[in-house]
Amino acid sequence: MSSEKGAGTSWKLRGGRLISLLVIVILVLVLDQWSKLLALQQLSPIYPKKVVDGFFSLTLVMNSGVAFGVFSGIESSIKSYWLLALSGATVGLVIFYYFHEKNLQKVSRFGLALVVGGAFGNMIDRWRYEKVVDFLDFYWQNYHWPAFNIADCAISIGVTLLLVDALLSIWRECKS
Repeated sequence: MSSEKGAGTSWKLRGGRLISLLVIVILVLVLDQWSKLLALQQLSPIYPKKVVDGFFSLTLVMNSGVAFGVFSGIESSIKSYWLLALSGATVGLVIFYYFHEKNLQKVSRFGLALVVGGAFGNMIDRWRYEKVVDFLDFYWQNYHWPAFNIADCAISIGVTLLLVDALLSIWRECKS
């Protein structure tokens, strides 16, 4: 009988985790895809819209690579499909880890959900356009940070939360 109770608790726990994951992923996807739609409608790759002169512009960039434009110089008719498949496999592993790692703190689960939402946002672009829509352009004089989007922000924040949680966990272990 106790094993039945334990199994029920596990299903409730996973159901709560699923709802949390879905809510965060959907919020990231909606914000990301909405912002990219606006970027495609309102922005030009040639004429940036200056928001803070000398620091930040909105500029349409169609990125055929991955983070920071890595692989964008490689020309191949199947590159976008390989990157899409790689992203899908990575998302699958992250979701598996999300549900099967019993010792994850809430902050790590939130971070993983942000990563999944961001990855899905960029995967949708790669599937639709064979490129990712980027438009946030930070710079100083002639030095430009690679353009990025809301999905990239979610991924970066998610990874940062995972790193902070891991470092705090190590610190707690060293302290005790």
